[in-house]
Amino acid sequence: MSGLRVLVGCKRVIDYAVKIRVRPDSLGVVTDGVKHSMNPFDENAIEEAVRMKQKKVVKEIVVASCGPSQSQETIRTALAMGADRGIHVEVPAGTDANLQPLAVAKIFSKLVEKEKPDLVILGKQAIDDDANQTTQLLAGMLDWPQGTMASVVSASDGSLTITREIDGGLEDISVSLPAVISADLRLNEPRYATLPNIMKAKKKKIEKMTPDKLGVDITPRLKILNVVDPPVRQAGDKVPDVTTLVEKLKEKGHL
Repeated sequence: MSGLRVLVGCKRVIDYAVKIRVRPDSLGVVTDGVKHSMNPFDENAIEEAVRMKQKKVVKEIVVASCGPSQSQETIRTALAMGADRGIHVEVPAGTDANLQPLAVAKIFSKLVEKEKPDLVILGKQAIDDDANQTTQLLAGMLDWPQGTMASVVSASDGSLTITREIDGGLEDISVSLPAVISADLRLNEPRYATLPNIMKAKKKKIEKMTPDKLGVDITPRLKILNVVDPPVRQAGDKVPDVTTLVEKLKEKGHL
């Protein structure tokens, strides 16, 4: 099997190492002046597509990102990792935080109609909302097979064999192409973009469009009522012996 076209999603999120702060209005988190980077799960998705291209299974990798103008930086990173061209579906800054999985799935379904890929690879979830919904929604809209939470992917004879991480351990499934899969962190180890590839990425094409141009309504279906910091963890108590421990647990109603 060779010559596949792959569409990969990459999302711009607050960097995983940043300490999140709740906005004063308690309707979201502070994003202004905060470092952003590519969603880690999407890095795994791109890396897997690049590895498939190196194995001559894939001929072209198209990356797409939905977000403000700064999302082009995220696309450039994906291009430097080995993608061939990019698509930026621009969402005005300030409204991108309300871009929900259903709207993203609708956008990607339109991109699938336009690009005619054989495979769509998305990150399992984004670390900002932890929704883990876009892959499943997109597969349903396209009526394509899906392989979620993939930790191993191998291609042969017009199908993919996928090892999934589930609650009880590992599950092996086979899906026919075209298909949609989501990448888990254990799928691979994403490469770092080298300086020569970063320079080459600046010359690669990024096509710009809007949700309106694609005919997609991105009006939020869910409303955030309140966002709060997690409760501060209280210090534990040291006890001299097991008897005292049991007594304290009974006092607190744990036994």
